[in-house]
Amino acid sequence: MTNLTAKQLRSLRSKLEAERTTTEQRLTNSEHYGLANSLKEETGELSLIDNHPGDVATEMYEREKDIALHEQEEFRLARIEDALTAMDNGVYGLCRTCGEPIPYQRLKALPDSVFCVEHAPRQEVSDRRPVEETFLAPPFGRSSLDEQEGYNGFDGEDAWQIVESWGNSDSPAMSENRQVESYEHIGIEADEADGYVEPLESFLATDITGKHVMVIRNREYYEYMDDQEGDHDLEPLQ
Repeated sequence: MTNLTAKQLRSLRSKLEAERTTTEQRLTNSEHYGLANSLKEETGELSLIDNHPGDVATEMYEREKDIALHEQEEFRLARIEDALTAMDNGVYGLCRTCGEPIPYQRLKALPDSVFCVEHAPRQEVSDRRPVEETFLAPPFGRSSLDEQEGYNGFDGEDAWQIVESWGNSDSPAMSENRQVESYEHIGIEADEADGYVEPLESFLATDITGKHVMVIRNREYYEYMDDQEGDHDLEPLQ
């Protein structure tokens, strides 16, 4: 049973009703924090389809902020309505989880609270994760087949590497590769063998008859020599 007196209940109800009126007015006067206006009206563009997202970055940020502020006010309004309903049902002032009386000092500071301090939902760290994380795991989603034993075919990661080879917004400083010499080597596993198995196969070449051995001094060639795996004196004369 609640320990609140009739006077305290009247005072808290009056405070809740005043906060409800203020919140509703704030939503109305701000036109729901700008959400009443379309993005077309804010940018002056008839269509945003042909625009790069960066062209409307400021407007997009402001729209995201408007949504966050609007949701915050709606959440606050829902808490106030919930507390007033609890008053009407005679259960206001009792923790909804444990049923123990909520101290008046807490209700005076947070009149829309229906939980004690120990059971307030905001005190609990949620272990819920976005469903997208389940869908995307492992990296590259369900199209990543690297973990399958014995599989060495084309998968989602390989598809991304082909797309990435045409360029992205990364710089060498952001690459996962620690020894980046050019923008051609900043992609995911950019140093893996592509079209050959052993490094030697990537820089030794012959003509169409299989004769006239040539050495192509590429990146793999210099790494091969730096690792003391080759001998310059054995190179054919060019």
